[in-house]
Amino acid sequence: MNEAEPDETKVPDEQERLRNLRVSDAEREHVVELLQQAIGRGLLDLDEFTERTDTALAARTRGELNTVLIDLPGLVHPDATMRGGHTSPPEAARTAPGQRVKLRAHGSSLVRKGNWFVPAELLVVNKYGETKLDFSEAEIAAPVVHVELDTKWSAVHIVIPEQAAVDLNGLTELKWSSIDDKTNSAGKLGSPRFVFTGKVTGGSLSVRYPRRGWFSAC
Repeated sequence: MNEAEPDETKVPDEQERLRNLRVSDAEREHVVELLQQAIGRGLLDLDEFTERTDTALAARTRGELNTVLIDLPGLVHPDATMRGGHTSPPEAARTAPGQRVKLRAHGSSLVRKGNWFVPAELLVVNKYGETKLDFSEAEIAAPVVHVELDTKWSAVHIVIPEQAAVDLNGLTELKWSSIDDKTNSAGKLGSPRFVFTGKVTGGSLSVRYPRRGWFSAC
C-alpha cells in the first residue's frame, strides 16, 4: 500500500502569504519616497512617477505595493516580497543620483514639500500655474543644486533651509517679472547652495527661509 502524496496545495506558500499581507499608510509613504529617489536617478519620468505613486497609495497588500518597484534596480520594499525576487538593504535605495530631474506642469500647481528627494540638477517648467518648491525638509543630494527655471505667467515660491544660500545671477531672461529674495544670501557662504538659471516670463519669483511659528504655509 502506497502512502498518499502530501497535498502541497494545502500548505500555504510563505511568499504568497507575505504578498497578501495588508500594508499600512507608513509602508505606502515609504514606497512613495523610494519612487521619488527613482525619479532622481533617472529611472522614471514624471508621468511614470505620478502613475506609480497613485498605484502605491491605493495598494492594499504588499504584493500590490511592490509592483511599482519590482523593475527598479535596488529599490524593493523590504517586506513586499515577490515570487523569485529578493530584497535589498535600505541603503541601496539611498544612492545619490547625478542626473537632472524635470518637474513639469501646465495650468496647474506644481508643489514639492516635506521629505522629498532633490538631485543635483532640477529643471522646472510651469506655464500658467503656481510653483512651490520647499527645500527646507528635503533630502538634498549635493552641496550645490542647480535649478533651471522655465516659467511663464507663474508665481514661483522657493523656501530654502536656514543655512543655505541662493545665487540668482544665472536668471538671464526676465520679462514682465519680479524677484524678491528675502534671504539676502546672494554672494554669501551657505550650504547647500541653490544656483538658479533660466527664464521667468510674466510672473514672480520669491525666495525665503522657513517661517517660524505655528503659521508656516509656503
